[in-house]
Parts: sequence; structure tokens; C-alpha cells
Amino acid sequence: MDAAAYLKRINYDGPLAPSAETLRQLHLAHLLSVPFENLSIHRHEPIVLNDDALFEKIVQRRRGGFCYELNGVFAALLRSLGFKVTMLSAEVANNEGEFGEPFDHMTLMVTLDERWLADVGFGDSFREPLRLDAREPQIQGNDAFKIEETETHLLMSRRREDGDWEPQYRFTLQPYGFADYDEMCRYHQTSPQSHFTQKRICSRLTLDGRVSLSEMRLITTRGREREEFEVADKTEYEAILREQFGIALAQESESLNLIHTGLQPGDERP
Repeated sequence: MDAAAYLKRINYDGPLAPSAETLRQLHLAHLLSVPFENLSIHRHEPIVLNDDALFEKIVQRRRGGFCYELNGVFAALLRSLGFKVTMLSAEVANNEGEFGEPFDHMTLMVTLDERWLADVGFGDSFREPLRLDAREPQIQGNDAFKIEETETHLLMSRRREDGDWEPQYRFTLQPYGFADYDEMCRYHQTSPQSHFTQKRICSRLTLDGRVSLSEMRLITTRGREREEFEVADKTEYEAILREQFGIALAQESESLNLIHTGLQPGDERP
């Protein structure tokens, strides 16, 4: 793990000692810099779950990813800095409150003096780590989160003070490794039933809200205000990816093609 390169990728120059404050700052920096996106799935690029492949994609190629990738590589960074990190299996709730299969989502437990729930791979969720063993609501801006414990742990969210509590996902504290997520990772890359195969999404936290590109719609939220407009064409779509998310698909495709042919940028093709 080249921690210095990773920290540069997320524009982080804060403390590095393994503490709750360092974890908080790293978590927020990651969400502000690295988008949640499923573009590899729609470009038929296989997603490989190991530290080297994820570092190459997210740090060196400056891409984003979905939960297994983002939380997987974030766990590797935290471990390199001396944190104790456990990968957890989570089952995501749908709009009807029904839960998915085990390993539907990867989330993280970070153990310091307290245990923390960290998650940089769930899209629009908590900005800062949550105290895993606290049962009272944890307020972050206009949103609130709480963790309930029965047979499993259940993450709940409330988007406004007078809103209803809604389930996000449930999880156990059993530790797992990358291989345990392989089957569900393949499912989400290939199954027509997976919401990741049904439409392209690229989304990133901002200081005052979120910016998302959902197929040909650009959605910007600032506090409770929401703006949305249609993207005109492929050229505008790729320009938004570059300007809002730092992703240059055409340039990346050319670089990958050169790698496959053994050439370097600037070399003449045979």
C-alpha cells in the first residue's frame, strides 16, 4: 500500500495516528473525493477484489467503484496506518423494507477504544463514522442515524426531523475476507436483477450536498434543494464525468489499450 499516493488521491493532509479523529477525517475526505460508481460494469470491465487491483483502479487510475471496491481499498489504507479493520457482511433493505442476501453489501468495523461503523461505499448515507455500540440517534447535519441491535445490527436513517426512521441495512459482526464476497460481486456485475446492471450511476458527496449522474440526468442537491437536468449527449456526459468526478473514460480506454499492447504513451503503434 502506497499510503502517500492514496492520501494524495483523497486530498488528505490531516493526522495519521490511528484515532477516532483521524478515522473521521479520512472517512469524510474519501467521500468527498472518490465517487460511488458502477461504470466498470457497463463497460464490461471485470471487477477484481484484491488490494493491488483496487489500488490500481481507484488510486492510480483515479476511478470510483461500488461497495466491495470502495470499502475494500479503504480498509487496506486504514490497516496500513495501524487501524484494526474488520470487513462485515450486510443485507441491504429495499423500498418495501425487505432485505437482500448476505454479502449484498460490504461495510466495515474499525476497533479503537470504541468500535466504529465505517462505510465509504453505500452512496448517500452517513458522512462520518458511527459509534457502533451507541443506541441513541447520531446526528449529522440534517440527517440522523441509529444502530439497533436484535439478532443482528440494523442501521436506520432519518432524513428530516419529522421524518420516519427507515432501514438501510442489517449486518453481523462476523469477520470476512474478499473471497467471501466473490459470488455476490459477480451477481451484481452480471445479473439482470441487480440494480447495478440496470443503469449507470456516478455520485459523490460535496461539502453542501451531493452531485450525481444517473444515466443522462445530472442531479445536484444543496441542503434540501434539488436541481436536475437532462444531459444532451455522450460528449456532455463525458465532460460532466471529467469536471465533477475526475473520470476521463476516453483517456482511460486509450491507456488500457496501450497496456494490453505493451506500448507506453507516445509510442508509435506497429
